[in-house]
Amino acid sequence: MTAFDARELIGELTVTLDVDVLVGAYADRDGPPGDPASVLGTLAEHGIRAGAVASLRAALFDMRTGNDEVLALPDVVPVGAVDLRDPLGAVREIERLVPLGVRAIRLFPDEQGVEAGFPSVRHVARKAAELGLTVLTGGDVRRFWQPFAGLGATVVFLDTHFYHLGDFLVVAADEPGFHTSTRLLNSPDALETVPAERLLYGSRTPHYEPVVPLLRLATSGLRPEEIAAVAGGNARRLLG
Repeated sequence: MTAFDARELIGELTVTLDVDVLVGAYADRDGPPGDPASVLGTLAEHGIRAGAVASLRAALFDMRTGNDEVLALPDVVPVGAVDLRDPLGAVREIERLVPLGVRAIRLFPDEQGVEAGFPSVRHVARKAAELGLTVLTGGDVRRFWQPFAGLGATVVFLDTHFYHLGDFLVVAADEPGFHTSTRLLNSPDALETVPAERLLYGSRTPHYEPVVPLLRLATSGLRPEEIAAVAGGNARRLLG
């Protein structure tokens, strides 16, 4: 029996910007150390040229020092992580990061125990929209679309599951700034169902296996120009 060779199916697919990359580690769970060198090495091994990188340290412990570590990394698109448990501090951190060239912030509601209806989420969403920032957010899209509705916000939902794809499509029809990561859209027709300009490749390296979303994108029914957009063109448009 011939072993399955995902790399052969992935072929020459190159991702120019992965929208979902983390450095750092979770203190309360097993997992990779998440040091920048190993994370960026993993991306390179899979043909991913660059990542939009956020810091778990910033999300879970200290926003300023974690974000400064990401800002110091070469050849990445820095993403500012903010702590929704401290909405006033989160907005101060956003205002600090914007003059430093940061064009996107990342929300970690599940890790921070924050629900979509908490005032902190709407507060941060308003500030991001006011400043023209792209928001990368975790959480169940069926709930977390709500604090961004009606703001003209640009949002990438990082945890859209193919079981919930219909819900994303319904809300995105009224919100031109709503986009989704491909990470969990692994059903046979999921990628083909979403307008290609709303899709961004995300792997969640190093806490997820990048081969799976790579394989799904490479074997999709999307046209070559659509694949190129999903594999980094759309992310570059939103994140610079």
